[in-house]
Amino acid sequence: MALLAFPARFSLAIDRAVRILSLLMSAAVLAFPATAEPAQPGAAPEAMVIPLKCRLRDGPWQDCRMRVEQVGAHWFLLLDGQTIEFRHDGRGAVTMQQHRGVWRSVNSRWLEDTSLCWDGICAKGPIPLD
Repeated sequence: MALLAFPARFSLAIDRAVRILSLLMSAAVLAFPATAEPAQPGAAPEAMVIPLKCRLRDGPWQDCRMRVEQVGAHWFLLLDGQTIEFRHDGRGAVTMQQHRGVWRSVNSRWLEDTSLCWDGICAKGPIPLD
């Protein structure tokens, strides 16, 4: 059985192209999760809506959605008829607004069950971080 022989530089070019394509596909999967739904009408073009599970304080987990205006910087949790808005300043500080009230600083923390919480409001699922 005869094998086709390709010049070494042709093989290197194919290998490089495959690696670049793999990186691009990985980036696309991270940037646009398969579970993302179209954004609400009137939302910014880059906004996406992601189905998650959320809970308030020690309440039960329930279906919710995260509307992301800017990944890692501005998002909303849509939960049980409420809209909770979050902003991250890029240096570690997160603020939250509930019921169109005052903005307040919140602490973000990960729990063992992989949920992300902000002062008693928790979400779990494919949360885009940055």
